[in-house]
Amino acid sequence: MAIDRWLLAQHESGKHPSTLRFYTWSPPAISLGYHQRQYPEFWQDLTWKGEKLDLVRRPTGGRAVLHQGDLTYAVVTSGLEGNRLDVYAKICEFLIQGWRSLGVDLYYGQAGRGYIHNPNCFGTATGADLVLADGSKLIGSAQLRKGQAVLQHGSMRLNPGADLFAKVFNQEFFNTGKLPTNINEEIIINALIESACNCFGMEIEIKPLSPDEWEEIIRTYARYD
Repeated sequence: MAIDRWLLAQHESGKHPSTLRFYTWSPPAISLGYHQRQYPEFWQDLTWKGEKLDLVRRPTGGRAVLHQGDLTYAVVTSGLEGNRLDVYAKICEFLIQGWRSLGVDLYYGQAGRGYIHNPNCFGTATGADLVLADGSKLIGSAQLRKGQAVLQHGSMRLNPGADLFAKVFNQEFFNTGKLPTNINEEIIINALIESACNCFGMEIEIKPLSPDEWEEIIRTYARYD
């Protein structure tokens, strides 16, 4: 997520083009929303299968997300007009179309401000989130604006682990949504890249970070809190 924040700063200053990015987490981790100051103290020392869970803070808002068996996406761009929900809708369109091409229809959540009382991001679904037909949340998203530039990133819950979820949130995990069994991360990413090209009228150029860029990110943002 330090990379997401760096990409936003680079794009806002005109040094980097719009970016679409996907990544996973190893070992599992908990990310806290930027304004989320209250969380269970035991999260700081959680371990799973002999490894300590990372506890990181997102540059964006929202509640805690357990990153295990999920796929994270990030979009950094600019020039999108409208209020916050308008921008969410414009960016989320590539998610909706990409998943539809895989046979999965998504809808916007309906929860109000009450979500702030739930420490678990996936415990509620607001108008910025995407849910399956049965109402279960598949994608939770959050935003950060810097000038005219915007970072929107989010977690797609693909293969969550019920045992770790119960350990973190002290509640039973209910995964009522069913995804097609013939899709995997690679298929999902390819479908989302294709839909992003269609929605945003763009071409994708794969560009790994250089050693100097890695060094700058670590120096500037790795300790971001």
